[in-house]
Amino acid sequence: MSESLSRRRALAVGAGAVFGATAPAWASAGQADARPSAGAPPAAREETRSLDKLYQDALAQGGKLVVYAGGDLANSGSGAGARTAFRNRFPDIDLTLIVDYSKYHDVRVDNQLATGTLVPDVVQLQTLQDFTRWKRENRLLRYKPAGFSKLHKKFRDPDGAWVAAAVIAFSYIYDVAAAGANAPLTPPDLVDPRWKGAIASSYPHDDDAVLYLYALYAETYGWDWVARFAAQQPQFARGSFSPGAAVTAKEKIIGVGAGGNPLSTGPTRMVIADGHPFMAWGQRIAILRQAANPTAAKLYLNWQLSTERQTPNAWSVRTDIAPPSGLKPIWEYPNAHVDGFPRFMEDRARVEQLKQTFALYFGEVRGEPTPGWLGLHPGR
Repeated sequence: MSESLSRRRALAVGAGAVFGATAPAWASAGQADARPSAGAPPAAREETRSLDKLYQDALAQGGKLVVYAGGDLANSGSGAGARTAFRNRFPDIDLTLIVDYSKYHDVRVDNQLATGTLVPDVVQLQTLQDFTRWKRENRLLRYKPAGFSKLHKKFRDPDGAWVAAAVIAFSYIYDVAAAGANAPLTPPDLVDPRWKGAIASSYPHDDDAVLYLYALYAETYGWDWVARFAAQQPQFARGSFSPGAAVTAKEKIIGVGAGGNPLSTGPTRMVIADGHPFMAWGQRIAILRQAANPTAAKLYLNWQLSTERQTPNAWSVRTDIAPPSGLKPIWEYPNAHVDGFPRFMEDRARVEQLKQTFALYFGEVRGEPTPGWLGLHPGR
């Protein structure tokens, strides 16, 4: 997923309806260790130190930082981009940034907490429901980075337990030259017979954000649309980068379940059509309360939310940074379902039901995880 735009709701209700928000109960061998600590966390105040002052304070504390970030590829994509940019800005911080699927990072952190072997200081993940649960369990540091008051209310916890550091949007993209005058301008166009064999997609039953996009399609156009899409013989692969990679390599003309740029004048274009669904969310980020390097972790959050970091993005989480001409702030697109995805992620029973349903249409997920198998304690 690109850093600028780049990394789902019940089918029985209309678009925008509220999901049941029952989070799963904690279940592990270390259940007793997962109970919240006693005592109310202190109220957080917005950070007043500059990035340079936080940098010096982090160096004085040891200058180390471990981040677990959700993503598709260990050494490329947005994870690697953040790694390189942070190291260039703060070269003396010993940063270890581990990219893996969010659905593996979250249970990895749970297991580390249960076994007293916590590795990361910061978690930045797509699994939004984990942040509300970790807050209830008092696992997160209540902290408000500089600029917290400028964040849109959808992209911050009121107590500072988490913030959203980046807006990620998924829709579909197409090769402008290859599509020609008959480009697919709305999702119903994807089932036109002329695109049979020309579509790549990430598995919706492997990535919850892609799952939500497909759920919105099914809600809006019906399960018959899903059946017709399956008849197009799309090429499925793991990782939300894979549709874009297939289109860029000229292997396919259309990529579904991918990020991109709707204003692009380049070879590929992302489709955001009025009256038709796409999906977007704020990738949440938080400092773990047991972090070994809390000041470096605070530096990382402040840097992620700084104007120097947010301004180049097509969509910012900050209300004081306008998007490029031609785009509105992401929260002004009702068809982006910015409220719907967090509710969807809380309803794990519905998520699991939809995963199995789409497996009936598209087959089981195949292939190794694209970041590789990282084990229990990467970065240790």
